[in-house]
Parts: sequence; C-alpha cells; structure tokens
Amino acid sequence: MARTKPIIKAETLDEVIHSSVKALSDATSTVNASIIKVTAEAKKLTTEIKRHVKKKGVLIKRNKTALAKLKKSPNAANNKAVDIVTNALKETKVALDNARTNKASASVELASLRLVQKRLKAYSKAMATADKALNAPIKKRRKVKKSK
Repeated sequence: MARTKPIIKAETLDEVIHSSVKALSDATSTVNASIIKVTAEAKKLTTEIKRHVKKKGVLIKRNKTALAKLKKSPNAANNKAVDIVTNALKETKVALDNARTNKASASVELASLRLVQKRLKAYSKAMATADKALNAPIKKRRKVKKSK
C-alpha cells in the first residue's frame, strides 16, 4: 500500500512564506552592512599601500645616497647608516606585500558580496512585484446591458 504525503495546512504554508521573506530581508541587510565594512577596509588598505609605496621610494633614494657616502668614505657611521636604511627598506617591502595581499583578498570578497547583493535585489524586486499584483483590489465587471 503506497503512502500518501500529508496535506499541509494553509496556515503552515503562510508561515513558511513569511519566514522566507523575512530571511530574504535579513540577508539583504546583512549583505549591505558587510559591503560597507569591506569597502571601508579596502579603502584603509589602499591608503596603507600608498603610504608604503611612498616610504619605499624615499628609502630607495636614501639608500642610494648612503651607499654613495659609504663608497666615498668607508667608515663605521656610514656603514651603520646603510644597514639602518637597508633594514627599514626590507621591513617596508614586507609590509607592502602584506597590505597588497590583504587588499587582493578584500577585493575578491567585495566582488562576491556585490554579486550576492545583486541577486538579493532581483529577488526582492520580483517578490515586491508579485505582492503588488496579489494585493491589488479585485476589479468588478459591470454587467453588460442587453439591447432588446
């Protein structure tokens, strides 16, 4: 004997629909907040990268002049200056690489969040259109008078 599926009540279906709509609106607000946070993080990383690039350029020039001074007069002070600039340059390069890696991952995350946001907007728009059509007042037709 085959089992039949139980009949679902209208109230239960209505609750499922309302919870789905609520989940969609919650997801939309969560995505919007996430996009704001990731965008702010990406902007911070961009300014950090610019700062490190500028510092790297300054240190490269400083290293060049320190090496020239060391070549002219090789003494302990000039040798120490070259070492200090070289170490600072290495630290700046590491920090720059780290910031660029973080920026790349933030960009990928932001792109995927925007794609999800686009899908959620489309679903919300379709549901709003459907709700508008379902909640429209029923138009009554007038009876056509028959001519005799």
